[in-house]
Amino acid sequence: MPSNRKLDRPTDQRIAILKNLVTGLIMTGKLETTEARGKEVKKIADSIIAKAVAECDNFTSKPHKVTRPKTHKGKKLTMTKESKAKTDYEVIERETVEEMVTVDNPSRLHARRQIFKWVNKVEGVNVVNKLFDEIAPKLKERQGGYIKIYKLGQRRGDAAEMVLLEIIK
Repeated sequence: MPSNRKLDRPTDQRIAILKNLVTGLIMTGKLETTEARGKEVKKIADSIIAKAVAECDNFTSKPHKVTRPKTHKGKKLTMTKESKAKTDYEVIERETVEEMVTVDNPSRLHARRQIFKWVNKVEGVNVVNKLFDEIAPKLKERQGGYIKIYKLGQRRGDAAEMVLLEIIK
């Protein structure tokens, strides 16, 4: 018996479909798809959420120096300097600030990299950060079964069984 469904697709297309579905499920919290795809996505999403939950609080904080431009009423402050060629030019004034930055411990970093295998990049949103910072802390008390499947019936066009996948809150 094979370890996963073939979904009538070549390997590269099948992996791309599953990555897109898993990413969509994590981004929106729910997803409507066919039953065969839904069962595969549930298996993958449950495993990566379990990794995120296990490594949810496994980080440390350390101070980090950051330079940023000085501002006054929303505008950057500038000062005039003179170059070696005796021409004047404007330079933005900067200040150095020390901030606390979170740093992943090695096992959490490894879990992040494993999750990156099954998640696509989304412009403007870091899906893995959302998984670790928003979803995993809510599911910390659960012992598995993070995804629920609801059967919706048959699709009108081709009578494929449809399901709704939902992350349990």
